[in-house]
Parts: sequence; structure tokens; C-alpha cells
Amino acid sequence: MQNPKDVAPDANATSGMRLSRRQLLDGGFGIGAYLLTAGSVRAADHVHGNMDMSPSMGMVPEKPVPAMDQPLVEPEVRRSANGVLSTTLRAAYAYRQIGGVRLYVRSYEGGSPGPTLRMKPGETLRIKLINDLPPNRDTLPADISRPHQFNNTNFHFHGAHASPSGIADNVMRSMAPGRAYEIEIKLPEDHTRGTYWYHPHHHGSADIQMSSGMVGALVVEGDFADVPEITAARERMLILTQVVYDAHGMIENFETLFPETATRFLAVNGQRRPVIEMRPGEVQRWRILNAAYQDDMLLDLEKHDVHAVAYDGIQLGAVQRLKQLLIAPGQRADILVQAGPAGTYALDAKPYDQGHPSPVGQLARLVVSGAPMDMKLPRALPRPPLETIKETEITNRRTVTFSATAPEADAAGHWQEFNFFIDGKKFDPGRIDQRVKLGAVEEWTIVNTHEHDDHVFHIHTNPFQVVSVNGKALAVPEWRDTVIVERKGGKVVFRSRFLDYTGIYMVHCHMMNHEEMGMMQTVEVYKE
Repeated sequence: MQNPKDVAPDANATSGMRLSRRQLLDGGFGIGAYLLTAGSVRAADHVHGNMDMSPSMGMVPEKPVPAMDQPLVEPEVRRSANGVLSTTLRAAYAYRQIGGVRLYVRSYEGGSPGPTLRMKPGETLRIKLINDLPPNRDTLPADISRPHQFNNTNFHFHGAHASPSGIADNVMRSMAPGRAYEIEIKLPEDHTRGTYWYHPHHHGSADIQMSSGMVGALVVEGDFADVPEITAARERMLILTQVVYDAHGMIENFETLFPETATRFLAVNGQRRPVIEMRPGEVQRWRILNAAYQDDMLLDLEKHDVHAVAYDGIQLGAVQRLKQLLIAPGQRADILVQAGPAGTYALDAKPYDQGHPSPVGQLARLVVSGAPMDMKLPRALPRPPLETIKETEITNRRTVTFSATAPEADAAGHWQEFNFFIDGKKFDPGRIDQRVKLGAVEEWTIVNTHEHDDHVFHIHTNPFQVVSVNGKALAVPEWRDTVIVERKGGKVVFRSRFLDYTGIYMVHCHMMNHEEMGMMQTVEVYKE
């Protein structure tokens, strides 16, 4: 240690207390020795008004954020005006606190989920999408169905009956980092009213971005306007997600997502176990969106039935009373909940076998308190908006087969050892897999030969009417845009009208791990 007499006396008196950087280095002082003298140095600095360096090295402690049991917070709402919903969506990294964990992940507008967009049939959605994600650090792989270039993005209006071409609902667009892109989607005047959503759909990066929370609800307003029991009910938006992250609180590698046990916990509106408040007898309308990147959820509201009035944005013709609700990734369910007696009730994701165990846990808590309310459930619903497709309308039939391969020791396999196919082929954006004439009315049979997993079929642009599942006809055919196809030879038969729009769009599994690894096809609708 330097001898005090080697430090020249100074008229300013405190030189013996303050050492220069050169003297610290020459005298063998490390940062530990510096901190041992920090008390006296701070005292001298305080006297002379100099900057203080505390033992915390400048770190400011954060106030802990409650991990759970906070009131449900719904996303910001952006509405159309004068026939147009004009807005900006910025894709960028953001910090978010969820379930007691601080994450740094990709987001829309700094939130997770993004803002809820609300518009009406016949209106136009105009978005300036700003991709403020950093540059990609990898190049396009030889096999495009290997996840890659996680910061390219685009925009999909899931469930919309709208043009799939140009700057509309075109998921073939590539929106690179550091640029802004215009999106314009015009809805027809007779578009179905209900709960829809938006998310990225860039092949290679969609799974990483959606699992980060780049999702948002999109409501086409006006359904059930003539049903007073529904219009009187308070609306709640519940966006369900699976929360995943690595040791750094990020999602930067596909290995973070692919293991079937990857989910850390479940969330609603980016919150872990939020509180939903109701009064006894109150009826609320819950718009539920399963925006999870991978798994089905079997929902159970303790000591309550739920009453479904719409699926996938399309009104039902009668109320369905349910003990539990199974909802797959991409699906939506509009349910009415009538609160029971005062108390606290769990909204749980119950165990469900989809070939692997779906994640389980408490999604939210329903707290019922206060003065009772005299509200009613509707006894009847209006005629549904879409007409049943008759056998005599069908102009063509086709079969589409989902399949996969896996290593012999499945649970020990690396994700690169798995492959996912439709009709024996992995996705190729330069290949047209299905050609359909505009105006055709077709019956499709979706077959899942995969021994291990159920799959989730989704098609863009036109909804479909499910008529049978596993050989059993539905008593009432059900309109959907997303449906579960069970493993080991499961079959779903549906009918669809290919109306209004030509262009190229997608058929794929909405378990986004599977889509990313090849389980997607192109459909071209053409006009002669």
C-alpha cells in the first residue's frame, strides 16, 4: 500500500482522502480496497459537493411488483371512427413484469398483449406497422422449416373474411427490422360480428414472437345487439397465454419453446392469477381468446356453469350450457357467466391429454361480493348469421392429412429430429398445394395420422362448418375457423364456401411449434 508520505500535502487539505485513478492503479488498489474506504471518501465528497458512488454501484432497487392476485387489467382499446380504424403498431423489445419475473421480450406497443382493436363490418383497418426489432443475426436456412430470422414479422387478422393479397391480410409479406409497413384490410358489409384476433405470421419467426406476447384481440362489433340480456352484461376480454422464458428472461432460441414441458405458467391479459370481480347474480360476457403458442386448455370455473353464445367470432343459434370449456390455440369462445353466492372461485386450466399433457394451473380468481343483482341469461338467441351448407351445394371433396416423424426416444429428442407434414410434405412458399375455384363449395376431410399429438387445423379467409368428428355427425353443425383433429387417425369433416376473394393463403396447424417446423400448406383461390 502506498505510504501516506508519498502523497504530497496540498493546501486543499483533502488530497489524502481522495486518490487519483493513476495512484489507485500504481498503488495496487482494487475495487474492493476502494469500497473499504468508501465511507471516508463519501464524507469528503459530501463536504465538497462531489458525486457519490454508493456501495450499490449505482443500482437503484426496484419496488417489487405483486406476482399475482391483482385486479384484472384489460388491454387498451382503439376504436374505429368514420368507417376507419387507423392506428400504429410498433413491434419492439420491452421489459414486462409477470408472475414475479422480469422478462425482456418482443411486444406490440410495449405491452403483452397488444391493444384491443374494435371496428364494424364494412369498415377498413389501416395500420402502420413499425418493426423496431433489431437486425437479424442469421441468414435464411436451406430448410425454410427450421426456425430462423426471429425479427422478421408481418400481420395476420385471424378469422377475417378479407382479401389475402397485396397489403391486406397477406401473410406472405416479409416485414424486415428497421422499417415501417402499411396494412389496409377492408371488411365486407356482411362480415360476421364477434371476437377475432391478430398476431404475426412470418414463417420462421411467428412462434417466437407469439410466445413472447405479440398478440391482440380484434372485435368486430354488433353481434347480439337485439338480445337485451347480453347487451346489459359487462364485457370482459380474457386473452390466455403460455408464459415461457430462458435463464435471462428472454426467448431467443427455439429450444426455449419446443419441449412439451416448456411452459412456466399460464397468464390472462399478461397477468398471473388476476382477480375478476362480480356481484351475486350478475351476468358478464367473457370474450375468451386462446392466444397460446402451443397447447389446448380445458377451462373450469369452480361451482359455476358457463354459457357459450359464440365460437370463433360466429354467433350460435342457441345457448350452450357447459360444465367445462375446451379451447385450442387460435380459438375464441364468447361465454356468459352468472355469478353465484358471495365467495372466491378458481378459474382453472384442468388436466387434458392432447397426446402430451396440456399445461395446468389457476388462470384467475373470481371474487363475488356486494349487493346482489337481478340479471337474467337469455332463453333464446337470434338465427345464426351463416346458412347451413347442404349436401346438394357441394361442388368438390378433398382430403388433407397431418402427420409427423419423431426420434425413437421421443422425450429425449432434440427439436431438429422432429418433422411435421401436411400430405407428406413440409411447407414450401413457392409451391401451391390446393387450388380452389372461386365460388366453389367444398367438403374437406382432415385426417391426423400422427401417433403422438392432436393437431389444430386452421384455414385463412373463409370459415367452415364442421359436420362430423371421428365419424360421428354433429347434431348441429358448428361454424369455426380453427378445430382440433385428434391423433391416431382422428377425422374432422367440414364444408366451406370459397367466396369473394382470390389469392394465396394458408392452411396450417395452430400449434405454432408445428407450423414453424413445416405443418403448413398454401391454398390458391382462382377465378376463371
